[in-house]
Amino acid sequence: MATYVLVPGADGRAWYWHLVARELRDRGHAVVAVDLPADTDDDGADLDAFADAIAAAVRGAAPRPEAPVVLVAQSLGGFSAPLVVDRQILVARIVLVNAMVPRPGETAGAWWANTGQPAARAAYARATGRDPDAVFDPRTDFFHDVPPEVTEEALAAPPSGPPSALFAQPWPREAWPDVPTRFVQGRDDRFFPLDFQREVVRDRLGIDVEVIPGGHLLALSRPRELTAQLLDEA
Repeated sequence: MATYVLVPGADGRAWYWHLVARELRDRGHAVVAVDLPADTDDDGADLDAFADAIAAAVRGAAPRPEAPVVLVAQSLGGFSAPLVVDRQILVARIVLVNAMVPRPGETAGAWWANTGQPAARAAYARATGRDPDAVFDPRTDFFHDVPPEVTEEALAAPPSGPPSALFAQPWPREAWPDVPTRFVQGRDDRFFPLDFQREVVRDRLGIDVEVIPGGHLLALSRPRELTAQLLDEA
């Protein structure tokens, strides 16, 4: 059985993974869901601080030492999670979920314009009958396919987000880690549309995305389907 290390996106809360964590534990796997530094905790926290926090969470949880570590990263977690391989954590596989894929030297702040995400999001909105110029709304862009009770629980929590320093630090690796990597993408993601992600992932990682139903927050909207995809090569 594997140890699954679950890294959230911009929200930074381990809670994001609670439904998937339960599914994995029910199947006998060890799970480490990570809480990341928030803007209210440390405004100077950067990618290195995030990677350190992930590594510390793995060590602190004392997972089975013989179990392979599967590092799963959602959205913005694609910038910080791969850095864990440089922190004496033996990672057997990386699984990116609706994630941002960095290039060496690229900042998370520059990623949006570099990849063309704003135009891709607007084009997808237009193609699906929504206003391409609408301002971001979490209920519309993120929670559109999440069950209402889960949505309300998520939005009832105090607002959280990453420190601004995270977006300013160039991605420090010279290349993507030499670790088997998969990419799971929600077919109905309104924020990072499927065709956009296919192009970015193929260009930057040289792999194809694995498509499952659901939007940007797959761990909340499709926990069973996402868990099944994670376990496909467990």
